[in-house]
Amino acid sequence: MKKITSVFWITLAITLAASFWGALAPKSFESISANVKGYISVHFGWYYLLIVTLFVIVCLYLIFSPYGKIKLGKPDDKPDYSYSTWFAMLFSAGMGIGLVFYGAASPISHYIKTPPLAEPGTTEAIRDSMRITFFHYGVHAWAIYAIVALVLAYFKFRHGKPGLISATLEPVFGDKMKGGWGKAIDVIAVFATIVGVATTLGFGAAQINGGFTYLLGIEKQFWIQLVIIAVVTVLFMLSAYTGLSKGIKYLSNANMALAAILFFTMLAIGPTVYIANTFTDTLGSYIQTLPTESLRLNPNDAEEKQWIMDWTVFFWAWWIAWAPFVGIFIARVSKGRSIREFLSGVLLVPSVVSFLWMTAFGATGIKTQQNGADIASLPDEQALFGVFDQFPMSVFLSIVAMMLVGTFFITSADSATFVLGMQTTNGSLNPPKTVKFAWGVAQSTIAAVLLYTGGLTALQNALISAAFPFSFIMLLMVFSLFKALNADKRALEKGYDKTENKSA
Repeated sequence: MKKITSVFWITLAITLAASFWGALAPKSFESISANVKGYISVHFGWYYLLIVTLFVIVCLYLIFSPYGKIKLGKPDDKPDYSYSTWFAMLFSAGMGIGLVFYGAASPISHYIKTPPLAEPGTTEAIRDSMRITFFHYGVHAWAIYAIVALVLAYFKFRHGKPGLISATLEPVFGDKMKGGWGKAIDVIAVFATIVGVATTLGFGAAQINGGFTYLLGIEKQFWIQLVIIAVVTVLFMLSAYTGLSKGIKYLSNANMALAAILFFTMLAIGPTVYIANTFTDTLGSYIQTLPTESLRLNPNDAEEKQWIMDWTVFFWAWWIAWAPFVGIFIARVSKGRSIREFLSGVLLVPSVVSFLWMTAFGATGIKTQQNGADIASLPDEQALFGVFDQFPMSVFLSIVAMMLVGTFFITSADSATFVLGMQTTNGSLNPPKTVKFAWGVAQSTIAAVLLYTGGLTALQNALISAAFPFSFIMLLMVFSLFKALNADKRALEKGYDKTENKSA
């Protein structure tokens, strides 16, 4: 099981080729990636909206259907982790840096600079900004993760298949998934993972650099971000060396502790009543407009359509690019839970936590903007530090935020090295440390190259481009899951459990 497969060498070669191209011809790399991203956004924006909405519908159906009682594992399997640790691990891997990076930046931007519908700076723009932030970090995002995680966990723990994306498609394509076609599927998944995680590492390095700029006056420069990536790479490789049950588990719990300190401190010193009122009002607006917002494209308004391409399609592509990595990781730590328990936990708990986080920092940022602090003029990576600067304990909060970005940085990269190792060693649940080390260096290299070639814009371009092919694989995974579930259901109705090979 630990044998290095051809997927490792093929994907590593593609990654190295992309890295050399970006390093040696950055303008060419940036131009072509921008053109690819532009083409996908213009011609397939509708496709992203439809498939992500479909994933939400599938998850909700499975929660309430008879399939929900099927266990991800054998009938007597028990979960490996407590609820608190399970939530901490899936949340740290699945959202992490994005929440810290965009917690204040997105709501303020949608209020002042890029409102989706209303006039900038108006009361309606505030409501729109918070509602759309909930939308981008809510059940749609987690449904994308949940689909991949559910399919992988189901086939791995209930049917004993290798923990590979290609193995989940065997009910559809049969033995073809054990040959060249299966290798191609896994290469796409691995490369999407590398780009998705590298993008987030780039955001993390930019925000840590932004903190240094705001606190110490150290200018935003590529070489500083390169040093940050190098230091964090060493740290997450040390964490990866200790294994899943130690490094990631302890760091995930540390993430939640730091996030709790930051959240409750902000709640206490910020406009507490305004935060509570905004949360309640936005939650109602989010639920009420969810069906319409899910499919809003407005082809007759070029400006509104472009906004959707730049924001909603970008976020959906981000979550899809992260889906192989987060899905495999969540599947790995979810053995023994029923489909209903799994989907309810993955969809609802992280979504509510994201809503609370975004309201605390977004509503506070909007209020400080209204009170005269020009947070909107700051780069996105400095917005959070600009908000802190308006309150007591600003230095303390900024340091905690930078530590939180660092630990999220480490857990995301650490989890990714495990997943990449697993995908390139035939689904081994304990991939060799040398393989994890190679992927750790590869994803950090890609992050550095993307920052070098075009900063955050290049990160976004690469993300949307890498997510596109994997989205088709996700659709096939959904079809394969239902085909296998129907076979399981027929077997159970006959009093025979295929996973146990005996009468139920």
